[in-house]
Amino acid sequence: MILTVENLKKSFDGFVAVNGVSFSIEKGELCSIIGPNGAGKTTVFNLITGYLPLDEGRVIFNGVDITHMRAYQICRLGMRRSFQRTNIFPRLTVFENVQAALLAYRGKSFNFFTPVETLFREETEAILGRVGLQDHSNAMSGSLSYGFQKQLELGIALASEPDVLLLDEPTAGMSTEETSATIELIGRIAHEKGLTLLFTEHDMEVVFSISERILVLHQGQMITEGSPDEVRTNPDVQKVYLGEAR
Repeated sequence: MILTVENLKKSFDGFVAVNGVSFSIEKGELCSIIGPNGAGKTTVFNLITGYLPLDEGRVIFNGVDITHMRAYQICRLGMRRSFQRTNIFPRLTVFENVQAALLAYRGKSFNFFTPVETLFREETEAILGRVGLQDHSNAMSGSLSYGFQKQLELGIALASEPDVLLLDEPTAGMSTEETSATIELIGRIAHEKGLTLLFTEHDMEVVFSISERILVLHQGQMITEGSPDEVRTNPDVQKVYLGEAR
């Protein structure tokens, strides 16, 4: 298993947000976490990636106990995540955003003897091509459509060559066309790069179209997990989540 989560617990001022969540993910697997608003999905992400400290539990990544590591340390080990709101540099071009991520990951810095535009140029262009932004290389990132900004964020994440990628609501706020294009892109890149993917998503059509396994949270607890068909037909899931969307 590339990622093992054991008995995660987290409370905020007496409110139990996550209560005993456990699961494991195999290398190369595409998994999603679903549940109603307030189920604890984003909190689980924050606990796994070191953005929040655990009250109890343990997280093992690639055989390493990362439970008490900081977010930047976990990132260096090969785990990256996105957020519900885009996390880009809006005043840099698309090219510069990805180039900066490559520089940060590979420990390089600018100097007076190396022209900035030559640093990791081929690698940057390759990533932009992979995420479909090669035609927007010189555009200011803040001027991109929301869908393209999310694609850029994916490119920035790929620059660190992650083993595991966590995506928090990757299609939130997108149009139907943007959603379809983004999911196709995520699925293709995951398979091409052999990425292990864990994502949260509110759009059930997206969830069932890309997930190999689905984990279901309700009120901070895992109520079931299984294949899309198993989850779709589970009466508890229909009652607490899928039924709410009808």
